[in-house]
Amino acid sequence: MPKKNIENREDISLLVRSFYDKIRADKEIGPFFNEMITDWVPHLEKLTDFWEINLFGGKLYKGNPLEAHNKVDDHFGNTISSNEFGIWLNLWFETLEEHFEGENVEILKRRARKMGTFLMVSIYENRAKNK
Repeated sequence: MPKKNIENREDISLLVRSFYDKIRADKEIGPFFNEMITDWVPHLEKLTDFWEINLFGGKLYKGNPLEAHNKVDDHFGNTISSNEFGIWLNLWFETLEEHFEGENVEILKRRARKMGTFLMVSIYENRAKNK
């Protein structure tokens, strides 16, 4: 399939669905997602909303990624580390590069790097607060 620019919600949806197929199948980080997410259809829609708004702007995203990831880390006994975020980021880059090309690919790579950093810092701060 030829690569194309990321131009609309349909493209974001393809990205998100393809990415989470890889996440769910990954032996190291798949269990975190597969145990916590019981209904994938609305979750994938919410993630599509998040990345669509992150890239194109528009309506407000309804959700709190920091809180959600802190809950996951709490649930798994504070075992999430930079290793898991590295795997997540590598799969994100891989999925972007498989399907798309252009400036929006690079934008989404940068934003995912920043997001991973913010989430990891939030997890560490949450752990310190709950000691």
